Amino acid sequence: MTNTHSAAATRTAGGQLPAQLDGLRLPAISAPMFLTSNPDLVVEVCRSGLVGTFPALNLRSTAALDEWLSEIEARLGQHEGAAPYGINLIVNKSNDRLEADLDMVVKHKVPLVITSLGAASSVVDAVHSYGGLVFHDVINLRHAQKAAEVGVDGIIAVCAGAGGHGGLLSPFALIPEIRAFFDGVIVLSGAISTGAQIAAAEVMGADLAYLGTRFIATQEAMASQGNKDMILQSAASDIIYTSKISGVNANFLRPSIEAAGVDPDKLAAPEDFRPAERKKQVWKDIWSAGQGVGSIHDIPTAAELCERLIEEYEAALLAATKRMASR
Repeated sequence: MTNTHSAAATRTAGGQLPAQLDGLRLPAISAPMFLTSNPDLVVEVCRSGLVGTFPALNLRSTAALDEWLSEIEARLGQHEGAAPYGINLIVNKSNDRLEADLDMVVKHKVPLVITSLGAASSVVDAVHSYGGLVFHDVINLRHAQKAAEVGVDGIIAVCAGAGGHGGLLSPFALIPEIRAFFDGVIVLSGAISTGAQIAAAEVMGADLAYLGTRFIATQEAMASQGNKDMILQSAASDIIYTSKISGVNANFLRPSIEAAGVDPDKLAAPEDFRPAERKKQVWKDIWSAGQGVGSIHDIPTAAELCERLIEEYEAALLAATKRMASR
């Protein structure tokens, strides 16, 4: 095993990865997951040489966000060579904390900001003011074009099979369409659970891979034990894609919908999940996941998972090299 990923991994279709991402041990990002990602997960991923991230809205206030950012920075500061960390900001009218949270991001000079549900030049300008990077997640070409227009550094192609608010396009279609007009970083999201799949994403033309569901099933993740166990017990056929839960199309674990007393095949509207007598928020009961669940069979520590991914990635590249040499 090497301490940095291969030379091939540092080269991208658009050039080299930004200097802020130089030295990653694996071209991968642990995606920001609502009610799942926390400082423990972020720190262990970054210490392992991958980019760790979390959503700002995992905190109930901007003051609490300040505390998390300070904690992450202090802990990573004790580990020489740690990868940079990132934060996810929701950029639309539903997020009344955006301005305050963005001010906190600038205060802490967060290395990577991932924007969702809206690409805003004001956010890009604020992050660029201190040398940070902005990646924006998209599910189609139109959204990618808008992101490029406001000057983002990277575009996250959330393709078919991704957990959360994923799209329906094949990466074989979306990646080259984005690359045709965008020379920045392209990140691929969608059913990626192994190091070999990270290598495949790179060969396909992506610069980085984006893993969410695989990191839910880690010991540090805030997800409940029941959520983690359900991921281990599920396959791609257990994932349902619907807008009838959150109001936006997303992938969810069918067994979690059934456990909430709702028939997944007879979903009517998001309101079905918010009856007055239910005290818990829908997100406490209905769990999002991607189609890559079928490749997840254990709940390791984040550090153990990262080492495994690195080994699988390097083994996949070595095997591909041997196959090419034998032809």
